[in-house]
Amino acid sequence: MSRITGILSMSEPHVKRRLVEQMTQEACLKPEWTNRIATSGNACFGWCGWRTPMIFSSDDLLLVIDGAIYNRKELGNVDHDAEFFASLYRRVGMEKALQVVNGDFSMALFDGKTNRLWLARDRFGVKPLYYVANSEFFAFGSQPRILLSLPGVSKELNRQFVALFASSHYRYIDNSPERSPYRNIAQLPAAHMLFINNKSISLKAYWSLKESPNISEPDAELAERYRELLLDSVSLRIQDARRPAFTLSGGMDSSSVLASAVHLTGEGQHAFSSIYEDKTYDESHEIQSMLPDKVKRWHPIYIGTPDLFELVEKMIALHGEPVATATWLSHYILCHEVGRQGFDSLFGGLGGDELNAGEYEYFFYYFADLQLKRQKRRLDNEVKRWIQYHDHPIYRKSVAVMEDGMARLVDFETAGKCLPDRRRLMRYAKALNPDFFDLSGFEPIMDHPFSGYLKNRTYQDIFRETAPCCLRAEDRQTIGFGLDHYLPFFDHRLVEYMFRIPGRLKIRDGVTKRLPREAMQGLLPEETRTRIKKTGWNAPAHAWFSGKILSQLEDLVHSATFRSRGIYDVSEVEKIMMEHKQIVSDNSLEDNHMMFLWQLLNLELWLSELSKW
Repeated sequence: MSRITGILSMSEPHVKRRLVEQMTQEACLKPEWTNRIATSGNACFGWCGWRTPMIFSSDDLLLVIDGAIYNRKELGNVDHDAEFFASLYRRVGMEKALQVVNGDFSMALFDGKTNRLWLARDRFGVKPLYYVANSEFFAFGSQPRILLSLPGVSKELNRQFVALFASSHYRYIDNSPERSPYRNIAQLPAAHMLFINNKSISLKAYWSLKESPNISEPDAELAERYRELLLDSVSLRIQDARRPAFTLSGGMDSSSVLASAVHLTGEGQHAFSSIYEDKTYDESHEIQSMLPDKVKRWHPIYIGTPDLFELVEKMIALHGEPVATATWLSHYILCHEVGRQGFDSLFGGLGGDELNAGEYEYFFYYFADLQLKRQKRRLDNEVKRWIQYHDHPIYRKSVAVMEDGMARLVDFETAGKCLPDRRRLMRYAKALNPDFFDLSGFEPIMDHPFSGYLKNRTYQDIFRETAPCCLRAEDRQTIGFGLDHYLPFFDHRLVEYMFRIPGRLKIRDGVTKRLPREAMQGLLPEETRTRIKKTGWNAPAHAWFSGKILSQLEDLVHSATFRSRGIYDVSEVEKIMMEHKQIVSDNSLEDNHMMFLWQLLNLELWLSELSKW
């Protein structure tokens, strides 16, 4: 959609404008993008993108928006988002206005009457926003790299971020949502507003999920309400889209979004899927059931064996930071093809797993809820079905695995409190040079606003673990290829509803996503709706890190530049690489090190790229 920039400063108007022009030029990824600059009082804002510029200026008000507000017609029947929100702000004030809008946005508003600057970000952080403050100015932008173009803004790294990316799991890099990869650049957390008055900066949440009693209606009525909410979420977004395309995997989430759009429009849609030669990751067979009635044309995008160094360099140039997981390389290739074929928006199923307990690890937290409630008979049945349906040659399922998982992952002394997975957190701790940063004292923040383990685990994923890095990657890559992106599961009404649904409607008899399975009856093909096995959205990166690519990576690790950074214990990295090589060549049934190698490659190429900025 767009990128936004801005500055608040006492400097001369022409100085502010020059700085905003500089930031906006940095933000504009394509020469054909439109850009607009507007000034009011001590504030100057910039917008660039390919739709109608979302910037509003009057005698006393300046407003710029990245993203979209979906319910503006319901609230004011004004087509222009920025004009609409300015009017709403004048009527009810900033906090109330944010609480009543439904959208994916980041924005800045300067009120000349009060001389107050506001920043705000949507409830789940679908759209990004960063800022920097010093004695000379306060500036904001859609990406940190935009702010690095300003005089006096340091490229100094956030060392904890680098250490976590180098030696831990990607889930922990966003544990502090107010931080960025750069020490002096802050991030506005999701569902927060920031305001500046007389150089004083205040941060406040305008929305949050809170404990509420589970809804006690019959299951059929709960399913009908879920269906209504999902359809309305897709409807609001499909009205905003122009020429949409849909990602499609073999799972429930992307299929449900696509099927909802077909139901609403009465016509099949274009669907894009990542296809792999490795059948462990490829979902072509599972996708087939969606094609006859839901898909106007299927676009399978064969990934093959990518040139990791070349593609990751391109991704980092776009992201301005290392990319969390290898699956986003497949998404990058897919977005390139969607844009090349002339589509201008992309719908996806992100968020569905968190709302509906779709990930395998959620079983442990459901088991813990049952044990806390002393529902032994139900727990025994659930464990039995979990073993029956989900055993895996590498990730085995058994009573002993269940007991070990609960012992590691939940705190039975504090009802509902989940524990960090220290096995995952510290798996590669030896690879980090402690002289660079000592992670031994790092304790992830584990939110627990709910009394149940499953709800707290999914809440943690939405705001501190899986969702933030995925939303960031989704935003960077769709923007990079001229695509609006829509994620209907991140509609706050649907999220609020799903946090009032009992666990048995998320997991029951060893089957996940119970409520959506019931709700999507008649919309999804039965084969898709009733499929129990989950391939999962992943990529065969273990095979990518072999042969020529692994040799290149070995050369990189042995280089003087890599060693001089002092981030890694090089001997431990060499050991990990040798072990990975052996696992892949032997086709061993054990966990390999593709995640570590992906993060190492991204981190090193980012640091190399950063030196050129």
